[in-house]
Amino acid sequence: MRDGGVIGEGFHAELGGLHAERAALADCHAKGADPAGATMYVTLEPCAHTGRQPPCVEAILEAGISRVVIASEDPSEKAAGRGPGILRDGGVKVDSAAGEEATAARLLNQPFRKHARTGLPLVTLKLAMSLDGRTATAPGDSPWISSEQSRALVHRWRAESDAIAIGINTALTDDPLLTARTPEARQPIRVVFDHEARLPLDSQLLTTLDQSPVLVVIAPEVDASALRAAGAEILVADSIQGALADLGRRGITSLFLEGGQTLASAFQAADQLDEARTFVAPVLLGGDQDASRVGGVGSGGPRTDAPRPPAGPPETATGPARQSALSRTVKSVGDDVLITARFREW
Repeated sequence: MRDGGVIGEGFHAELGGLHAERAALADCHAKGADPAGATMYVTLEPCAHTGRQPPCVEAILEAGISRVVIASEDPSEKAAGRGPGILRDGGVKVDSAAGEEATAARLLNQPFRKHARTGLPLVTLKLAMSLDGRTATAPGDSPWISSEQSRALVHRWRAESDAIAIGINTALTDDPLLTARTPEARQPIRVVFDHEARLPLDSQLLTTLDQSPVLVVIAPEVDASALRAAGAEILVADSIQGALADLGRRGITSLFLEGGQTLASAFQAADQLDEARTFVAPVLLGGDQDASRVGGVGSGGPRTDAPRPPAGPPETATGPARQSALSRTVKSVGDDVLITARFREW
C-alpha cells in the first residue's frame, strides 16, 4: 500500500507457485506501480529459505519495500522468525498485527499451520441434516437436504480444499462426481476410503480422471490392481492416522470430508476432526430407519467407510464421548442454518 491505496495484491494460489509476497510484487509491476517505499501487509511472515520458490525476503528487499506488517508467525522449523530478522537487518521496518487482524490471519492459515506443525492435513467435516436429525433422504425423494445457496457454498469450499473425501458407502449409493462446480475452480484431489477396493470401475469418479485425480485408500493385503489399472492412485493404510500422514506427505494440507455419518464417525473416533460445518435445513424427513440419523445405528454398523482401525486404542468403535468446540458461529444460508464449530486451533 502507498498513501492509503492498494498498488498490488497476491496470494499463494497453488503448491509450487509464487508465494503471496512475490505474487503481490508481480501484480505491482503488471499495473505499472513501483513498490519502492510502500508498505506490505502479509498474513504470514515472509519466508527466508529456498524451497519450491526462492526466499520472499529477498524479493521484498530487492523491491525496496520500506515497511512490512505481519499478521501471524510461521510455525515451521525452517522459519522461526528468520524472515522478520533478515528484513530488519536490511533496513525494513517490521511490525506485527494484533487483535482481530491477527486472529483472522491465524484462522485463514489453519491448513498451512497444522501441516507445518504435524505433517497432517486440516480435516473439515461437512454435514447436512434435517430438523429431526436425518442426514439422508428416503429413496425416490430429492437427494438434497440443504438449500441451493448452501450447495453453492459447498462447491466453493471444495475449490478451496486440497482434497475432498468420501467413504465407499457414499460412492456406491450416490456415484458422486465430487468436483467443484464454480467458474475457473481449482479441482481438489478426490479421495475414497474403500478398505476392500469395491469402487466400481465405471463410477463417475474413475471415468472423469481428466478432471481431477482419484486416490483410493485401501487396507493392507487388499488387491487393488483393477483400480490401479483404471487410473486410480492407491494409498495403503490400516488407520485414519496412517492415511492422513500419507496424504500430508503428498503435500495435501486440507481435507474436506463429505462422506456422511459413517465416515464422520470414523474420523471422530480417531480424534481427527478439526472443524465441522453443519447445515440444518427447516424440514422434517421422518421415516423408521435409523441408518441416516445422526447418532443412529448407521454410524457404527459392521461396514465402515474408513480403513479398519488397528486393534485396541486409540481408535475405538465409540471414540471420544464428547468433543466441545473451541469456537462456534451460527448464520443463515438461504433457508438453512449453518453451524460452524472449530475443535482445534493451530
